[in-house]
Amino acid sequence: MRNIKIIEVKSEIGAGTRGASLGVDALKIAALDFMSNFFVNFPSEVVETENNMLYEPVIAPYAKRIKGVYTMYERVAESVSATLKSGLFPIVLAGDHSTAGGTIAGIKIAKPKQRLGVIWIDAHADMHTPFTSPSGNMHGMPLATALGLDNVSAKIHKPDATTLDYWNKLKNIGKICPKILPEDVVFIALRDYEKEEEQLLKQLNIKVFTVAELRRKGVEHIVRQTMQYLAACDDLYVSFDVDSLDSGISRGTGTPVSNGLKEREAEDLLAALAQYHKICCLEVTEVNPTLDKENLMAEIAFNILQRTVNILLQNVGAVLR
Repeated sequence: MRNIKIIEVKSEIGAGTRGASLGVDALKIAALDFMSNFFVNFPSEVVETENNMLYEPVIAPYAKRIKGVYTMYERVAESVSATLKSGLFPIVLAGDHSTAGGTIAGIKIAKPKQRLGVIWIDAHADMHTPFTSPSGNMHGMPLATALGLDNVSAKIHKPDATTLDYWNKLKNIGKICPKILPEDVVFIALRDYEKEEEQLLKQLNIKVFTVAELRRKGVEHIVRQTMQYLAACDDLYVSFDVDSLDSGISRGTGTPVSNGLKEREAEDLLAALAQYHKICCLEVTEVNPTLDKENLMAEIAFNILQRTVNILLQNVGAVLR
């Protein structure tokens, strides 16, 4: 049995739309509505946020609130690392996706000699940098920090020295850079990215499974292909952004995109991945109930989360209700 710990990261300073900090509580409300004891079955930790920065002027326009994001990286990395070192399986429930870079850092700090693979289930590539980001929102940059990228060849901005200093600190948290290799990243449901990210995807030859390919081949086949592709990795981290779902059912997130996964497809995908023992950490992120109606996004995300965790626990027949 995997002994699970829930890490709550109610940060939203990396997002362009406010409200993601309420996502974790929305998931808890969904659990109550479904009469589930999910959130009382596991130990949990609440990571302190820097959301007070939302009331301060933006100083770094090409990497907004990067100082606070750096602090969040450190805190999340420490929590994830300590959880893994204590023998627990971390499930990170995050507000916005920017702190995923801290999750990856925490895994590498706990397992510095292990080769880490990343399964990024997301409509977006999240590989922008302060040199390329069209918005400056840092939830579009976590994979770039983990890969140690600057993408200067495609630059459209000239970030100031302070921004670049914090950017380099983000990349080097844990004194490991890069933390992952391009050949150890798999995107699933990716469909919305800018030309600067497209250039990186092609240049680095990063593996992408589209929604159309998943439907054509089937979830089980895509999961098998993913695991074969990442066979050289010792551990795998799964990051599930709810905007990987189709915009028709993912209104309760900051950046919904059409032509995404159906609820059952996402549920089957996460459940299939959870069967593999190389999975060492799961993250669910970007639920924003302020953009939603009747908490639908959180209810969908909770159903996916609960089924996935049931698979993680299935070894001893312990199923959560």
